[in-house]
Amino acid sequence: MLGFIGLGVMGAPMCRNLAAKSGQEVRAFDSDLDALAQMDQSGVAPAESVRDVAERTDIVFLSLPGGHEVNSVCLGAGSLLTHLKPGGLVVDLSTTPVNLARDLNARFSARGIQFADAPVARTRDAAVNGTLSVMVGSNEKVFTRIKPLLECIASDITHCGGPGTGQAMKIINNMVLFQNVVALAEALALIGYTGVDPELAFEVLSKGSADSFALRNHGMKAMLKGTYPERAFSSEYALKDIRYALRLAEEAGLFLSGADNAKEVIKKAIRAGYGKEYFPALAKVIAGTGAGKGAPKKKGG
Repeated sequence: MLGFIGLGVMGAPMCRNLAAKSGQEVRAFDSDLDALAQMDQSGVAPAESVRDVAERTDIVFLSLPGGHEVNSVCLGAGSLLTHLKPGGLVVDLSTTPVNLARDLNARFSARGIQFADAPVARTRDAAVNGTLSVMVGSNEKVFTRIKPLLECIASDITHCGGPGTGQAMKIINNMVLFQNVVALAEALALIGYTGVDPELAFEVLSKGSADSFALRNHGMKAMLKGTYPERAFSSEYALKDIRYALRLAEEAGLFLSGADNAKEVIKKAIRAGYGKEYFPALAKVIAGTGAGKGAPKKKGG
Protein backbone atom coordinates (compact mmCIF):
# COMPACT_ATOMS: atom_id res chain seq x y z
CA MET A 1 0.00 0.00 0.00
CA LEU A 2 1.12 3.56 -0.75
CA GLY A 3 0.90 6.50 1.63
CA PHE A 4 0.38 10.15 0.78
CA ILE A 5 0.70 13.06 3.20
CA GLY A 6 -0.33 16.57 2.13
CA LEU A 7 -3.49 17.10 0.07
CA GLY A 8 -3.13 20.71 -0.99
CA VAL A 9 -3.35 22.34 -4.40
CA MET A 10 -0.71 20.03 -5.89
CA GLY A 11 -0.90 17.11 -3.49
CA ALA A 12 -4.57 16.26 -3.96
CA PRO A 13 -4.38 15.72 -7.75
CA MET A 14 -1.09 13.84 -7.42
CA CYS A 15 -2.67 11.54 -4.84
CA ARG A 16 -5.66 10.94 -7.11
CA ASN A 17 -3.40 10.07 -10.05
CA LEU A 18 -1.38 7.65 -7.93
CA ALA A 19 -4.55 5.86 -6.86
CA ALA A 20 -5.94 5.77 -10.38
CA LYS A 21 -2.80 4.65 -12.22
CA SER A 22 -0.60 2.70 -9.83
CA GLY A 23 -2.97 -0.20 -9.20
CA GLN A 24 -2.36 0.23 -5.47
CA GLU A 25 -4.51 1.61 -2.69
CA VAL A 26 -3.32 4.94 -1.29
CA ARG A 27 -3.69 5.79 2.39
CA ALA A 28 -3.86 9.59 2.57
CA PHE A 29 -3.55 12.11 5.39
CA ASP A 30 -3.77 15.87 5.78
CA SER A 31 -4.02 17.91 8.95
CA ASP A 32 -6.74 19.91 7.17
CA LEU A 33 -9.78 17.71 7.69
CA ASP A 34 -11.70 19.48 4.92
CA ALA A 35 -8.98 18.61 2.41
CA LEU A 36 -9.02 15.01 3.63
CA ALA A 37 -12.81 14.81 3.37
CA GLN A 38 -12.65 15.87 -0.29
CA MET A 39 -10.53 12.85 -1.22
CA ASP A 40 -13.42 10.70 -2.36
CA GLN A 41 -11.35 9.17 -5.17
CA SER A 42 -11.71 5.41 -5.57
CA GLY A 43 -8.65 3.72 -4.16
CA VAL A 44 -7.89 6.47 -1.60
CA ALA A 45 -8.46 5.63 2.07
CA PRO A 46 -8.32 8.40 4.71
CA ALA A 47 -5.73 7.99 7.45
CA GLU A 48 -6.02 9.23 11.02
CA SER A 49 -2.47 10.51 11.41
CA VAL A 50 1.09 10.49 10.09
CA ARG A 51 1.72 7.49 12.33
CA ASP A 52 -1.26 5.68 10.81
CA VAL A 53 0.20 6.20 7.33
CA ALA A 54 3.67 5.09 8.45
CA GLU A 55 2.50 1.90 10.12
CA ARG A 56 0.24 0.74 7.29
CA THR A 57 2.22 1.57 4.14
CA ASP A 58 5.58 0.79 2.53
CA ILE A 59 6.15 3.86 0.35
CA VAL A 60 5.09 7.30 1.57
CA PHE A 61 4.84 10.39 -0.64
CA LEU A 62 4.97 13.88 0.86
CA SER A 63 3.55 17.06 -0.68
CA LEU A 64 3.92 19.73 1.98
CA PRO A 65 4.33 23.53 2.06
CA GLY A 66 8.04 23.59 2.89
CA GLY A 67 10.98 22.49 4.98
CA HIS A 68 9.38 23.13 8.38
CA GLU A 69 6.41 20.88 7.62
CA VAL A 70 8.56 18.16 6.04
CA ASN A 71 10.89 18.17 9.03
CA SER A 72 7.92 17.84 11.41
CA VAL A 73 6.32 14.95 9.52
CA CYS A 74 9.61 13.11 9.12
CA LEU A 75 11.22 13.75 12.51
CA GLY A 76 8.61 15.14 14.92
CA ALA A 77 6.22 13.39 17.30
CA GLY A 78 4.55 10.37 15.69
CA SER A 79 6.94 10.78 12.77
CA LEU A 80 7.81 8.66 9.75
CA LEU A 81 11.32 8.12 11.10
CA THR A 82 9.88 6.57 14.25
CA HIS A 83 7.09 4.47 12.79
CA LEU A 84 7.95 3.53 9.20
CA LYS A 85 9.31 -0.01 8.99
CA PRO A 86 12.85 -0.76 7.74
CA GLY A 87 12.68 -1.40 4.01
CA GLY A 88 10.20 1.46 3.63
CA LEU A 89 10.69 4.46 1.39
CA VAL A 90 9.90 8.18 1.70
CA VAL A 91 9.50 10.23 -1.48
CA ASP A 92 9.42 13.97 -0.80
CA LEU A 93 7.62 15.84 -3.58
CA SER A 94 7.79 19.11 -1.62
CA THR A 95 10.31 21.91 -2.09
CA THR A 96 12.77 22.13 0.82
CA PRO A 97 16.33 23.28 1.51
CA VAL A 98 19.02 21.05 0.03
CA ASN A 99 20.68 20.44 3.38
CA LEU A 100 17.39 19.19 4.86
CA ALA A 101 17.02 16.62 2.08
CA ARG A 102 20.55 15.35 2.71
CA ASP A 103 20.00 15.24 6.48
CA LEU A 104 16.75 13.30 6.09
CA ASN A 105 18.42 10.84 3.73
CA ALA A 106 21.14 10.18 6.32
CA ARG A 107 18.67 9.76 9.17
CA PHE A 108 16.35 7.43 7.27
CA SER A 109 19.25 5.40 5.87
CA ALA A 110 20.49 4.78 9.41
CA ARG A 111 17.17 3.04 10.12
CA GLY A 112 17.14 1.02 6.91
CA ILE A 113 14.61 3.31 5.21
CA GLN A 114 15.19 4.69 1.73
CA PHE A 115 14.64 8.36 0.85
CA ALA A 116 14.34 10.43 -2.31
CA ASP A 117 13.89 14.16 -2.76
CA ALA A 118 11.64 14.45 -5.80
CA PRO A 119 10.21 17.97 -6.03
CA VAL A 120 7.77 18.70 -8.82
CA ALA A 121 7.54 21.58 -11.29
CA ARG A 122 4.82 23.00 -13.58
CA THR A 123 1.29 24.09 -12.86
CA ARG A 124 -1.73 22.75 -11.00
CA ASP A 125 -3.23 21.77 -14.38
CA ALA A 126 -0.14 19.62 -14.95
CA ALA A 127 -0.70 18.00 -11.56
CA VAL A 128 -4.30 17.23 -12.51
CA ASN A 129 -3.28 15.88 -15.92
CA GLY A 130 -0.32 13.88 -14.63
CA THR A 131 2.16 15.88 -16.73
CA LEU A 132 4.42 17.32 -14.05
CA SER A 133 8.20 17.46 -14.25
CA VAL A 134 9.95 15.68 -11.38
CA MET A 135 13.58 16.22 -10.38
CA VAL A 136 14.89 13.30 -8.34
CA GLY A 137 17.79 13.20 -5.91
CA SER A 138 18.59 9.66 -4.79
CA ASN A 139 20.85 6.71 -5.48
CA GLU A 140 20.22 4.61 -8.59
CA LYS A 141 18.51 1.79 -6.68
CA VAL A 142 15.94 4.13 -5.15
CA PHE A 143 15.34 5.88 -8.47
CA THR A 144 14.64 2.56 -10.17
CA ARG A 145 12.19 1.66 -7.42
CA ILE A 146 10.16 4.87 -7.59
CA LYS A 147 10.25 5.70 -11.31
CA PRO A 148 7.17 3.59 -12.23
CA LEU A 149 5.20 5.38 -9.50
CA LEU A 150 6.41 8.81 -10.54
CA GLU A 151 5.18 8.03 -14.05
CA CYS A 152 1.66 8.14 -12.56
CA ILE A 153 2.03 11.85 -11.84
CA ALA A 154 4.64 13.12 -14.30
CA SER A 155 5.54 13.11 -17.98
CA ASP A 156 9.14 14.20 -17.39
CA ILE A 157 11.25 12.47 -14.73
CA THR A 158 14.92 13.37 -14.36
CA HIS A 159 17.41 11.66 -12.08
CA CYS A 160 19.59 14.62 -11.14
CA GLY A 161 22.09 12.74 -8.97
CA GLY A 162 22.47 11.84 -5.32
CA PRO A 163 20.42 13.03 -2.34
CA GLY A 164 19.71 16.76 -2.40
CA THR A 165 20.24 17.27 -6.13
CA GLY A 166 16.51 17.11 -6.87
CA GLN A 167 15.90 19.94 -4.41
CA ALA A 168 18.85 21.88 -5.81
CA MET A 169 17.41 21.76 -9.32
CA LYS A 170 13.90 22.65 -8.16
CA ILE A 171 15.15 25.64 -6.21
CA ILE A 172 17.21 26.82 -9.18
CA ASN A 173 14.23 26.25 -11.50
CA ASN A 174 12.04 28.46 -9.31
CA MET A 175 14.76 31.08 -8.96
CA VAL A 176 14.89 31.43 -12.74
CA LEU A 177 11.08 31.44 -12.98
CA PHE A 178 10.69 34.23 -10.42
CA GLN A 179 13.20 36.40 -12.25
CA ASN A 180 11.38 35.76 -15.53
CA VAL A 181 8.08 36.81 -13.96
CA VAL A 182 9.65 40.00 -12.57
CA ALA A 183 10.96 40.75 -16.09
CA LEU A 184 7.49 40.16 -17.55
CA ALA A 185 5.92 42.44 -14.95
CA GLU A 186 8.41 45.17 -15.84
CA ALA A 187 7.68 44.64 -19.53
CA LEU A 188 3.94 44.83 -18.88
CA ALA A 189 4.28 48.12 -17.03
CA LEU A 190 6.40 49.56 -19.85
CA ILE A 191 3.97 48.25 -22.48
CA GLY A 192 1.21 50.15 -20.70
CA TYR A 193 3.18 53.37 -21.06
CA THR A 194 3.66 52.86 -24.82
CA GLY A 195 -0.04 52.39 -25.47
CA VAL A 196 0.45 49.07 -27.27
CA ASP A 197 -2.30 46.56 -26.53
CA PRO A 198 -0.88 44.25 -23.82
CA GLU A 199 -2.27 41.07 -25.39
CA LEU A 200 -0.76 41.99 -28.74
CA ALA A 201 2.54 42.88 -27.08
CA PHE A 202 2.81 39.54 -25.27
CA GLU A 203 1.91 37.75 -28.49
CA VAL A 204 4.79 39.56 -30.20
CA LEU A 205 7.15 38.59 -27.36
CA SER A 206 6.09 34.95 -27.73
CA LYS A 207 7.25 35.01 -31.35
CA GLY A 208 10.73 36.29 -30.51
CA SER A 209 13.64 35.54 -28.25
CA ALA A 210 11.66 36.71 -25.19
CA ASP A 211 9.40 33.65 -25.45
CA SER A 212 9.29 31.43 -22.35
CA PHE A 213 7.17 29.09 -20.26
CA ALA A 214 6.66 31.99 -17.86
CA LEU A 215 5.36 34.22 -20.65
CA ARG A 216 2.88 31.65 -21.96
CA ASN A 217 1.61 30.59 -18.55
CA HIS A 218 2.17 33.19 -15.83
CA GLY A 219 2.15 36.10 -18.27
CA MET A 220 -0.69 35.30 -20.65
CA LYS A 221 -2.92 33.34 -18.28
CA ALA A 222 -2.57 35.48 -15.14
CA MET A 223 -0.84 38.82 -15.64
CA LEU A 224 -2.66 39.92 -18.80
CA LYS A 225 -5.99 39.14 -17.16
CA GLY A 226 -5.06 40.50 -13.75
CA THR A 227 -6.16 37.16 -12.32
CA TYR A 228 -4.26 36.07 -9.21
CA PRO A 229 -6.35 33.50 -7.31
CA GLU A 230 -5.65 32.25 -3.84
CA ARG A 231 -4.89 28.55 -3.35
CA ALA A 232 -2.43 28.73 -6.21
CA PHE A 233 1.36 29.14 -5.86
CA SER A 234 1.23 32.16 -3.58
CA SER A 235 3.63 35.05 -3.05
CA GLU A 236 4.36 33.63 0.40
CA TYR A 237 5.42 30.30 -1.12
CA ALA A 238 7.50 32.12 -3.73
CA LEU A 239 9.32 34.05 -1.01
CA LYS A 240 10.08 30.80 0.80
CA ASP A 241 11.60 29.26 -2.33
CA ILE A 242 13.66 32.28 -3.36
CA ARG A 243 15.07 32.36 0.16
CA TYR A 244 16.06 28.70 -0.21
CA ALA A 245 17.88 29.63 -3.43
CA LEU A 246 19.68 32.55 -1.82
CA ARG A 247 20.65 30.37 1.14
CA LEU A 248 22.16 27.86 -1.28
CA ALA A 249 23.98 30.68 -3.08
CA GLU A 250 25.37 31.93 0.22
CA GLU A 251 26.69 28.45 0.98
CA ALA A 252 28.37 28.53 -2.44
CA GLY A 253 29.93 31.93 -1.72
CA LEU A 254 27.84 33.65 -4.40
CA PHE A 255 25.77 36.83 -4.40
CA LEU A 256 23.01 36.54 -7.00
CA SER A 257 21.74 40.06 -7.64
CA GLY A 258 18.88 38.99 -9.93
CA ALA A 259 17.54 36.51 -7.39
CA ASP A 260 17.95 39.05 -4.60
CA ASN A 261 15.99 41.61 -6.62
CA ALA A 262 13.20 39.06 -7.21
CA LYS A 263 13.08 38.42 -3.47
CA GLU A 264 12.63 42.13 -2.76
CA VAL A 265 9.84 42.45 -5.33
CA ILE A 266 8.03 39.44 -3.87
CA LYS A 267 8.38 40.95 -0.38
CA LYS A 268 6.83 44.20 -1.66
CA ALA A 269 3.90 42.23 -3.06
CA ILE A 270 3.37 40.56 0.31
CA ARG A 271 3.57 43.90 2.15
CA ALA A 272 0.99 45.27 -0.30
CA GLY A 273 -1.45 42.57 0.77
CA TYR A 274 -0.92 40.03 -2.01
CA GLY A 275 0.78 37.34 0.08
CA LYS A 276 -1.98 34.75 -0.39
CA GLU A 277 -2.45 35.52 -4.09
CA TYR A 278 -0.84 33.71 -7.02
CA PHE A 279 2.70 35.12 -7.05
CA PRO A 280 2.54 36.88 -10.48
CA ALA A 281 0.49 39.42 -8.49
CA LEU A 282 3.87 41.10 -8.04
CA ALA A 283 2.99 42.76 -11.36
CA LYS A 284 0.65 45.01 -9.41
CA VAL A 285 3.41 46.52 -7.30
CA ILE A 286 5.71 46.99 -10.30
CA ALA A 287 2.95 48.73 -12.27
CA GLY A 288 2.15 50.87 -9.24
CA THR A 289 -1.55 50.15 -9.70
CA GLY A 290 -4.12 47.79 -8.27
CA ALA A 291 -5.09 46.52 -11.70
CA GLY A 292 -1.88 44.80 -12.72
CA LYS A 293 -2.84 45.04 -16.40
CA GLY A 294 -0.22 47.47 -17.60
CA ALA A 295 -2.65 50.37 -17.87
CA PRO A 296 -1.22 53.25 -19.92
CA LYS A 297 0.33 56.07 -17.91
CA LYS A 298 0.88 59.69 -18.87
CA LYS A 299 4.38 60.72 -19.83
CA GLY A 300 6.20 62.25 -16.94
CA GLY A 301 3.73 60.69 -14.50
